[in-house]
Amino acid sequence: MNEYIIFTDSACDIAPELLKEWGVKYQNLTFRFEGEEREYQNEEMAPAEFYARMRAGQVAKTSAINVETFKAAFEAELKAGSDVLYLGFSSGLSNTCNAAQLAANELLESYPERKLIVVDTLCASAGQGLLVYLTLQKKNEGASIEEAAAYAWEQIPHLCHWFTVDDLMFLKRGGRVSPAVALIGTMLNIKPVMHVDDEGHLIKVSQARGRKASLKAIVEQYDALALTPDAGTVFICHGDCMDDAQRLAAMVREKHGVEVKLITYTGTVIGAHSGPGTLALFFLGKHR
Repeated sequence: MNEYIIFTDSACDIAPELLKEWGVKYQNLTFRFEGEEREYQNEEMAPAEFYARMRAGQVAKTSAINVETFKAAFEAELKAGSDVLYLGFSSGLSNTCNAAQLAANELLESYPERKLIVVDTLCASAGQGLLVYLTLQKKNEGASIEEAAAYAWEQIPHLCHWFTVDDLMFLKRGGRVSPAVALIGTMLNIKPVMHVDDEGHLIKVSQARGRKASLKAIVEQYDALALTPDAGTVFICHGDCMDDAQRLAAMVREKHGVEVKLITYTGTVIGAHSGPGTLALFFLGKHR
């Protein structure tokens, strides 16, 4: 059995140093601020600085990874003798995974003896990161590349993503809510509660009055959906609001005895659209 590499992209919102520790390779989506020529990769700007600039009114735009970038990254692994299992950012939110599949199709013509499997995770942020983590555990247990890919596909319909945001104006900029809804919601302190659906799209499910109520609403989704309410691996990500992230973790721990495995920053890809104060809970559920 050939050695294989688990590969992902920066939309997984797992810190580069942690991915390196896990032995997971990744490729960066990029971002820039309006009015600037420079394009940044995630590790080229600290998350706190990124969110500070957004709070100051700067608008960030993100770019998907193109086919040629994927070809170069994947081919380096194939030439080194490793097969590749790529777990990619939801096709419902980005063209990144489609580009990876096109790159894989071209490379497999040149390397027919190798394996290069692309999995559209239909996940985003640390939901994608959680799927990477869980699939890595299978690899470490001895699963073949085909077995690990099959495991990932089996988990995708159960990977729950529950989000709230602190400021509707950032969702307005991305076209996810209308200007009128954003204005009225801000005046009334309305916080949307959203999730990533079975097609990998970020959709609004409900709303709560105030931040505390929105956190409670997220925990209620865990109550209703978690496969094992008193166990399982749980990740949280936050848009530069660590206190709220720790509060959410405490709520899950106090109600279910579950210790959150990882609290991480919401990266630039999601954060550019959802803004500072984004908070999300990720876990395996009966369904999304």
